[in-house]
Amino acid sequence: MKKIFFYVFTLIFCFGCGTPRHTVKTSTNLKDNTFQNFITTNGAYLMDGNKEFRFISMNIPNLNYIEDELDFETQNPYRYPTEFEIRDAFKTIKQMGGKVVRMYTLPVFRKDEPNNPTFITGPGEFVEEAFVINDLMLKIANEEGVRVVFSLLNNWKWMGGAPQYADFRRKTFEDFWVDEQLISDYKKTIEYTLNRKNTLTGIRYKDDKSILCWETGNELNSPYSWVKEIAAYLKQLDNNHLVMDGYYAMDNFRYVHQESVEDPNVDILSSHHYEQDPYSQIENIESNLSIIKGRKPYILGELGFESTSAHRHVYDYIIANKEIAGTFNWSIRSHREEGGFYWHSEPVGHNLYKAYHWPGFDSGNDYDEKGLLQLMREKAYEISGLDVPELPIPQAPTLLPINYVYEISWQGSVGASGYNIERSESKNGLWETIAHNVSDAAVQYVPIFNDTSVEIGQSYYYRVEALNTSGISSKSNVIGPIKVGEKAIIDEMGNLMTVFGYKDVTVNKGLDRKFKEDTERILGELGAELSYVVPGNIDGIKVYAYEQNDLDGLEFFVSKDGETFTSMPIDAIKQSKGGGDYDYWNPVLYKSDDLTPGYNYLKIKFKNKTQIGRVLISYN
Repeated sequence: MKKIFFYVFTLIFCFGCGTPRHTVKTSTNLKDNTFQNFITTNGAYLMDGNKEFRFISMNIPNLNYIEDELDFETQNPYRYPTEFEIRDAFKTIKQMGGKVVRMYTLPVFRKDEPNNPTFITGPGEFVEEAFVINDLMLKIANEEGVRVVFSLLNNWKWMGGAPQYADFRRKTFEDFWVDEQLISDYKKTIEYTLNRKNTLTGIRYKDDKSILCWETGNELNSPYSWVKEIAAYLKQLDNNHLVMDGYYAMDNFRYVHQESVEDPNVDILSSHHYEQDPYSQIENIESNLSIIKGRKPYILGELGFESTSAHRHVYDYIIANKEIAGTFNWSIRSHREEGGFYWHSEPVGHNLYKAYHWPGFDSGNDYDEKGLLQLMREKAYEISGLDVPELPIPQAPTLLPINYVYEISWQGSVGASGYNIERSESKNGLWETIAHNVSDAAVQYVPIFNDTSVEIGQSYYYRVEALNTSGISSKSNVIGPIKVGEKAIIDEMGNLMTVFGYKDVTVNKGLDRKFKEDTERILGELGAELSYVVPGNIDGIKVYAYEQNDLDGLEFFVSKDGETFTSMPIDAIKQSKGGGDYDYWNPVLYKSDDLTPGYNYLKIKFKNKTQIGRVLISYN
């Protein structure tokens, strides 16, 4: 694990599964003219040349490292993002009116999760494969015209951070801030990162104008003595970029380091805001401003888990108060290369708020996703003194390969609120629209669309177009011919209207991180039942379940008449993923594709407390 890998042409792999995802292409012809200036300061203001630089934008924790790969059959939720995903993220921020995005951190190896891909495997040991992702991130930032707040360290164990640096030397988290060896180890990461020459552009990071500032770290419990030493070291290596103190008052939103205000090597102060009481939010911000006294720029590094009304209140306050340079909302996720979006919920989000998906969808109604994102876009342009432009018409989506007509997906288009799906019986024949305004944010980590109107034995071609309030995209690529050997009933468990019969079950929502972000599930205990009927012969079953122990929670029966049921054998493919950082339930895939012909009824009986997230029954 502790090796340094060097690639120029880098093939990115999904660690733990060995699946190649994409190739990063080298390029040395990037013209350094997207950004004319490094961002500087003038008192309380950030400056882009002679213009004041203010913003309302987003955090993207997945920008350079995915923590949300939650496909049901994939055990490791961490992987590197693809070029499509990184570019989708930057285009999203740009379309929302954002000028800058805040990334999360440089991941560090965790010995309790040894199969995770990472960036730093030990003191002074760096994974070239991972840092090429940072190269790609900065290349795309320059191309899209969106800057990056580059956070160098995490206070928390998520993705690995200060606790893991300490663990390399068998020392404690508290030692990290004062131990000379640990500080030296962290400085090796700083030196490597700042002096790195981008393999895709040839530009050293310390010379890259797309970086707005270096942040000493994310939500650091750092004493000022540590901040002073690290800020001075950053400036020693790099006179181009600003330095932001990543100190975080854990249980007190109301102060920043007084000493950092005086420190000539600290350029920007920040605070994070998740107040339970929105009435105290402005008071806390004003308390920080009273310490800074307009001497340096001040940023709200994270803001979130509150209503649209509360957001409007704080946005208006920020816009009116020029001693605040800007704010980053927490948080947004990009489209996923395999279709749909990445999803993320957190326990501290009141079991309500999730990572947002642009431009907002019905799946986010509980936290007013559409309304909040529209408000953010309006305020992002307002803080820059600009009128809000119309949304651009989406670009054409990319239809992905189709194996079954009940598993149709596409790579989404930035700003698309829905998709029209077209079908034809010949590649150049008459196209029929078979579905209108289909959301790619309605389901999580499964194919988006099931074509139920086909005829078994026929062959079809498919294409897709994206739409929003401004218009309809050009057509996607065409996939086909797809010969239909079977159809499927798919129940995503949002209600009880797809089942044929049920007993002692309820629809369960919330705490979705425990269930691979599956937002709708059916909960049953001993004695509960679900049953289904299909208009043909059942030839395959997949049931996506979540259990809390090693005992099978479900048993299965089939029938030809709905009266006499026969027990059927089924494979239970289990993942040992219970507990962990989020107290996960164990994912169990119940699967059978070797059924005796003639059965069209399926009954599922609960033997133990189980939640079912999805049922797929194929038939011919």
